[in-house]
Amino acid sequence: MTRSTSPFGTDDGTGRPGESPETIRLICVGDKQTLPRGFSDNEVLALDSSATVLDQLASPSIEGVWIARDLLPELGELRGICQSGLMLRDLPEGAALLDHKIRVLWANRRLKAWAGKLDEDPTGETIYDLLGNPDIMGSDLCPFHTAFSTGEESSGTFQTSDNRFFQVRAAPVGDNAAEPHLVVTVGDITEEILQQQKLAAIHRAGRELADLRPTEIYQMGVDERIDLLKDNIRHYLTDLLNFEVIEIRLLEQASGNLVPLLSVGIDQEAADRKLFAHPQGNGITGYAASSGTSYLCYDVVNDPLFIPGVANARSSLTVPLILNDQVLGTINVESPEVAAFSESDLQFLEIFARDISFALNTLELLVAQKADTAQQSCNAIHSAVALPVDEILNDAVNVMEDYIGHSPEMVDRIRRILKNARDIKQTIQQIGQRLTPLEAVPPGISSDEHALLRGKRILVVDEDSTVREDAHTLLERYGCIVETARGGDQAVLMVRDAGEDDKYDVIISDIKLPEHSGFQLMMRLKEIIDPVPMILMTGFGYDPGHSIVHALQNGLHPKARLFKPFRLDQLIDVVQTVLQAGGVAPQADANADQATTKSTVG
Repeated sequence: MTRSTSPFGTDDGTGRPGESPETIRLICVGDKQTLPRGFSDNEVLALDSSATVLDQLASPSIEGVWIARDLLPELGELRGICQSGLMLRDLPEGAALLDHKIRVLWANRRLKAWAGKLDEDPTGETIYDLLGNPDIMGSDLCPFHTAFSTGEESSGTFQTSDNRFFQVRAAPVGDNAAEPHLVVTVGDITEEILQQQKLAAIHRAGRELADLRPTEIYQMGVDERIDLLKDNIRHYLTDLLNFEVIEIRLLEQASGNLVPLLSVGIDQEAADRKLFAHPQGNGITGYAASSGTSYLCYDVVNDPLFIPGVANARSSLTVPLILNDQVLGTINVESPEVAAFSESDLQFLEIFARDISFALNTLELLVAQKADTAQQSCNAIHSAVALPVDEILNDAVNVMEDYIGHSPEMVDRIRRILKNARDIKQTIQQIGQRLTPLEAVPPGISSDEHALLRGKRILVVDEDSTVREDAHTLLERYGCIVETARGGDQAVLMVRDAGEDDKYDVIISDIKLPEHSGFQLMMRLKEIIDPVPMILMTGFGYDPGHSIVHALQNGLHPKARLFKPFRLDQLIDVVQTVLQAGGVAPQADANADQATTKSTVG
């Protein structure tokens, strides 16, 4: 900057005059001859650039800044500067400028409002102080220090003491500056995080709700098992989903009668009321049971279907209990407030209703099942040996891959190891079948009915060891030879290196694997075997990458899908369907199913 002069001293180029700034009334950027009249020379500080104007504005005597027209930006640029300031000020997200010590130099309205300091100037506070010293969630590092040290954008999630969550992004500005600054944006993701946490809690609750198979459960009587299930349902509906008025009824398939199973906060007269699965005269509960659809009632006063369960009910939410396309009963919750339930409540209750349906079915099987000590011992052997043997198989095919084409003798030795490991597992399986006849677990299953499954080789691919373990426990009861893999890469090696006698008849895979999706695994396997006898599994019907849709378009059998949690008989039916079809999808059915799926996704 060139030096400029004024009547009260020499500007040294930094904007600091030689005399006291108390007499300065106006800052002039540019030629002083352009000044309007009414200002004496000793009241004007002349600068030849606007870069240092802000440094002078702290003086209380400054009344204004004059910028010569030839130094003004273009009109469009000037308008953009003004509008940008307004946009940043009123941005729906929080925004701030930080110095190198992460102190706030400027913050917009939204950020100050979130911090509870809308009418205060947070300049000088650290960003952590402004947000109430929040915790950084998970393994995230401080995004501000990371941005400074890397020179790149960084982000993190903050949790405040009042359980609010913010997504924070920071990026350095002022390249090569001695003291760089950070521009920061802050988004309130509280609702999203809380929804995710609630959904995760519901998933955990569902697994615990249906977990009625430990040894101590076998020692319970029927009434004790029912009471345990009712206590679990009551606990999760009230404490997790915050429902206070609850009624669960079970459907008698022969009579259509909806029998009360659980009532919380329901009037006794309403709890004893006879209801049937019929759309007329049986309230919303009867309608939901007969139609198999959920019903969200925002205001009971204006709903002709509603029959109150409590005197002060003003809104309700009713969801059918459905398993394998069969209605088992209904859940009804009520509130004294109008429109107390949202679409999110409906979604959460429908998810939990599936878990209740699964638990009810499991309870029914446990009540009918006469499992003995031999069965428990067999299951223990499977749990202890099956997965370690699978690990041996996985490691062996990985090692063999390195020797193929280089050392035939080593490949032969590894193949013998594979055969011996498989023989060990098959021997254990045969012993278990002799100890625990198929007809006994679960009751009513005919061994002749499932003769197709005997001796069939099935590969199960899932990162969850519990799923792989359950695959052994369930499928080997029917004479299947089960092997498992943790991920897609292992599965490809297992299929590629399988001998003529070790080929897999069915491959069951989760749609989400560590390396890639179930569809991508299917396409890789298609290069080795075609058609691929594939079955895809997904949890709660959730398929974010449309893996199942793409698989259907590339030959997946339309019935080769399983939605976790699924019943044992549903798993067996799907496996038998794929075995009967030989992995080939019926063209007409596949096209119709794909069209339906596309329509649903679209």
